[in-house]
Amino acid sequence: MNITKGLVIDDPWIGYLLDGSKSWEMRSRPVSFRGWFGLIRKGTGAIYGVARLVDVRPALSVEEMVATHDKHQIPESMIRSGAVAKWTTPWVLADVRKLPSPVPYRHPSGAVSWVELDPPVTAAISAQLGLSTMVAEVERIAVPTGVDVPVTRAIPAGSPAVAADTTLTQTPQPINQNEPLKTVRSSDNRTGKLICEVEITQGNLDNDHFYLRDHLHLFPDAIMGGSNASNLARKEARIDWGGPDLALTDIDGERHKFFRRRGWIKRFYQLNRAKPGDHVSVVETAPLSYQIRLKRAANDRT
Repeated sequence: MNITKGLVIDDPWIGYLLDGSKSWEMRSRPVSFRGWFGLIRKGTGAIYGVARLVDVRPALSVEEMVATHDKHQIPESMIRSGAVAKWTTPWVLADVRKLPSPVPYRHPSGAVSWVELDPPVTAAISAQLGLSTMVAEVERIAVPTGVDVPVTRAIPAGSPAVAADTTLTQTPQPINQNEPLKTVRSSDNRTGKLICEVEITQGNLDNDHFYLRDHLHLFPDAIMGGSNASNLARKEARIDWGGPDLALTDIDGERHKFFRRRGWIKRFYQLNRAKPGDHVSVVETAPLSYQIRLKRAANDRT
């Protein structure tokens, strides 16, 4: 990944991107660019994350803007007031990643939206992304029942522990779509406790989420947050969704009642070719650790 340009984004919108609350960046016109770029927090002179621009959609009407609030997080009152009448073109982003530390850059005179980044800035971003590349380290912990259960702990790629332990792997095992849900085992032979099973709707697929509203009482209070980024939970859950990296997120337990950061859910649906009527299972494998798997609809076991 070579980040050579950045996009200037004002608060609170860049914050919503970085915490996973939104996946559309609303702009005044389309753009032909596709690919990776840096997320520049306006007025700070620094890059706070990276994202991939995957699509640009036609400009939206007022009603379409209101109906897709969860994609862009612009309040209905602001939309209907005309305050954002110019900003109606959705730039669809994927794989948003927050950098461990903001990377300063030189802002060229006259640059308003897009900024070409100097090679040292590109190198600094790449270095941080390299450090954040994780592999799974299998270790054993004692759970309250007294039974040893292996869990995954993320460590930086290239760590001496990786070379020393041949049990470590970066390649996820294929997902068994028909595996019994009440005894779910991942690639490290973990057994877990089924927390819930949720049917997927077309709305879930379109908006990269699935609702936990009927099952919130089954999750610990420590990962239960408020309705916006200023009310994050005290801790984050570790999500094994079947891809090459774990996801970290809390739960919006007040308004939306689903996992707050949702970039991984989009990839989960794509990886499994999910359809309406399929089910998502959430299995607790260790404290604050969950395994997410797809179960095909009863009439579609192929």
